[in-house]
Amino acid sequence: MVPSTVSYLWRDTKAHKGFRSGVSLHNHTNQSHETLAFLSNFGNQLRTIRPLKARLERRSVENHGLPVDYAASYWTPPMTPKLAFDLESGQIEKLGLVPMVSITDHDTINAPMLLRSVPSARQTPVSVEWSVPFGVQSFHLGVHNLPSGRATEWMATLADYTANPGAARLAEILAALNGEPNVLVVFNHPMWDLYLIGREKHEFQVGEFLQKNGAWLHALELNGLRNWDENRRTRRLAEQWHMLTISGGDRHGVEPSGNINLTNAASFTEFVYEIRRERKSHVFFMPQYAEPWKLRMLQSGIDALRFYPDFPQGSRTWDERFYHPDANGIARPLSELWPGGKAPWPLRLGVRLVQLGGRRLVSGGLRMVWSESHQMRLALGEHDS
Repeated sequence: MVPSTVSYLWRDTKAHKGFRSGVSLHNHTNQSHETLAFLSNFGNQLRTIRPLKARLERRSVENHGLPVDYAASYWTPPMTPKLAFDLESGQIEKLGLVPMVSITDHDTINAPMLLRSVPSARQTPVSVEWSVPFGVQSFHLGVHNLPSGRATEWMATLADYTANPGAARLAEILAALNGEPNVLVVFNHPMWDLYLIGREKHEFQVGEFLQKNGAWLHALELNGLRNWDENRRTRRLAEQWHMLTISGGDRHGVEPSGNINLTNAASFTEFVYEIRRERKSHVFFMPQYAEPWKLRMLQSGIDALRFYPDFPQGSRTWDERFYHPDANGIARPLSELWPGGKAPWPLRLGVRLVQLGGRRLVSGGLRMVWSESHQMRLALGEHDS
């Protein structure tokens, strides 16, 4: 039996006692470029927003000759690296544990490199969430604790593969990363069908990926922002492949990570040794994970659209954090692209409707409608058995 344990703070308030440190893995800052495909999908699923979305897209072409390009557009999470580091550290410190925080923005190490100039965050590992095209799917790997002296060189290697994927080259890169004794490679949210290719086809791709590359991966992630069913399937996958499971909050908004790892390691390098060599992992889910998944996803979307008056200038309003190519193909904040600097009223209305979901009365009702008590009992029942 692979020695991974999973515990839940709301079930066992003393589960973290006896551990020295808490490790926050897989969280994002404003240095991360996040696809806007979620916004398109979200708008298509909501009957009230769908016509507003269609009108906005039509007006963009008619009035500005600029079609909405979701593929080339992106948004950045609201929190700066230091704010994100403090948020994650604070949650762990409240448990009486020493915090270790590994920031993994998409395909960039800007955040950890910036944090290393801050005295309180100087020990931050150089980490990244690497986008790995594979077949008809794309997987995300958390690559933690790159050697700082060669991190830029490693990033060039990873970026080259993302732009020019190939099975043989991927195996070479992963074998080389495994050859770095202090690097931790985690298969993030392995059961998430990112490109919506269908569950059966996705799981086939995951199996093929693990068959070819599993020897170089150190753990599968139980994701703090994915749902109970998906994490349950990840645990079964880990059992099937005799792999460890590890935490990964995947935080994008202002709610701290939904899970952490518990450890007695005194440094991140010692934690890597614990995972890779001692083969033990203690995943600890925080109370926010017990909230309905759809409600948490809605809240994460609201966080992306919220106004933050105390944040640095240029990141306070949502349209300063959302980017779209201009007529020359250069990504610019939407606030610079709106005529007169003001978003079209249908979009303002759509944003307002999403923000309305965060009001206590509405979210309270949604909490009942979106209850996942059955899924929770099923997952906890498996854990107890």
